[in-house]
Order: sequence, then structure tokens, then C-alpha cells
Amino acid sequence: MMKKQVMKIMTLGALALGLMGCGQGKDNDQKEIGIIQYAEHQALNDSREGFLEGLAEGGLKDGEKIKVDYQNAQADQSNLNSIAQGMKGRKDLVFTIATPAAQAALNADKETPTLFTAVTDPEAANLVKSNDHPGTNASGTSDRAPVEKAVDLLLKINPEMKTVGMPYNSSEVNSEIQFTAFKEYAESKGLKVEAQTVTTTNEVQSAITALAKKVDGICLPTDNTIAQTIPTIGKVVKEEKVPTIGAESAHIEGCLATYGVNFKLLGRQTAEMALKILEEDADISEMPVEKANQFELQVNEEMASALGIDTEQLKKGE
Repeated sequence: MMKKQVMKIMTLGALALGLMGCGQGKDNDQKEIGIIQYAEHQALNDSREGFLEGLAEGGLKDGEKIKVDYQNAQADQSNLNSIAQGMKGRKDLVFTIATPAAQAALNADKETPTLFTAVTDPEAANLVKSNDHPGTNASGTSDRAPVEKAVDLLLKINPEMKTVGMPYNSSEVNSEIQFTAFKEYAESKGLKVEAQTVTTTNEVQSAITALAKKVDGICLPTDNTIAQTIPTIGKVVKEEKVPTIGAESAHIEGCLATYGVNFKLLGRQTAEMALKILEEDADISEMPVEKANQFELQVNEEMASALGIDTEQLKKGE
């Protein structure tokens, strides 16, 4: 009899511990979302914030219906690979911010639905088979900015402009694509084009200084290395008095003007895709890559004053 009572107590105790263990984990209905961010800078932070805001507005708030695991690789490739491996097969959906993060996630996991943002050309980055028909476990939003508009703005400032340039990280495929488009359009306008490539943030100051001495105007791409060094770029172009146009709203601190992507809105746009996957069981392999659907012009009045440029001239016709 005593033996039976002891066994009964042990069984009940094990059951209680099991129930406690279940209570400490996620709810059965709670979905897990992994966020892999390549680096720490304003555009990528805005993308993440917009994504979470969009999910919350769609009824998926962190800590309630979803559990978010956010990790930032701080621009370190080995960190990125470790994070991606750590999330493999453990999430209902993975959200990646910037091309290197998306590439790492897809190299590690070819099953979990993976959304990306802050990627210029997903097809060229081998994230999808085509932008219209992804055919992989990935889709998302492109941050490709209208470089043609940036060139037009420079010509509006100075119709006599002869040479324009772009600094970019030559190891980022998204930046190579933007430079090619910039060069093609600028040359079609009769402009000479100069490139100044970098591979790390430590090279940016000397690179932008060298470029500023050779050109009449500069266009910046949506490039992680450039984005991390905007204050440095702003200081140099102000001293050299070279009008500079940025490709995203977060560039405004170091530019005369920006015409491009609002990354918070882009994050929200990606959240709409996530809601379809999580709530409607949409097939990500059949979801076309979406482009940024809103671009905005911003003008840095302080920079304009330092360069002696009439901002009304820039805003005219916008």
C-alpha cells in the first residue's frame, strides 16, 4: 500500500513539473519570429521598428500572439552565420534585415519562411529565383532607390555640373548594382562618373575626401558601410562644399538632400507580407518581391546654407 502511495505521489509530482515546464515556455498558439539584423544603423533600426509596428497593428504583438527573438550581428559575418544557424528550424518565420543577413539565413535554412528587407536586388543576391516568382523559402521587400532622381536633383542644383561620383562598398552586391545604374544614367546625361570603393568603415573618411576633390556632386547608395559613417561623410562634403544626395531618409544628417526610401514604411510593408504568411498560411515561394512604394524628398537646410544653395530650387516641382 505504501509503495502504491509513493508511486502515485511521484507520478503526480512529475505531472505537475511537466505542466509547470509547459507554462514557462511559449503558449501553444504563440508563434515564434526570429529577427536577424546585419548591423546597427538608423535605416536598419527603422526597418525593424516598422516591421514590429506593422505586426502589432495587424494583431500580432510581441509577448502576446508572437514571441520575437531579435539578434544583431553588428556587421560581423561570423556572428551572422552563428545567429542564422542558431535559429535554423526553430522559428515559424524569420525576418532578415539587409542583404548579408538574408544570405546567411538562407544558407543555413532552406525550409523556414524567411522574409527580407533592405535588399536592393534579391534576384542578383541569389535570394530568389526571380523577383516575380521567388521559388524559394524567401521573399520580401526591395529598398532599391531611384538613382536617376538623385542625378536629376544634382543637375537641378547645377546644370553646368560635369562630374559626379558615388562611394560604395565593393563587397556588397546591392551597392554594385546601384553604382551600375547610377553610372549608366549619369553618363546618359553627359556626365563623367567617378567611383570610390571601400570595404570597411575605417576607409570611408579618406575615400570620401578623395572623391569630393574630383567631382561636382555626389550620390550615396543604400549601403551599410556608407550608412554607418554618415556623420563623417557630412563633415567632409560640407568642408569641400560638394552637394551630396542620399538614397534614404536616414542619410539626411550628412547630405544636402535625400530622395529615397523611408525604411520604417518599408518595414511595415514587409509586415503585411508576414501577416499573410502567419495568419493566412500564404505560400512564400509564390509571393512576389515587393518594391518600396513610397519615396520622399528631404532637404537639410543647415547643409544648404553651408553650401550656399537655395533650397527652394531643390523643392521646386516636387
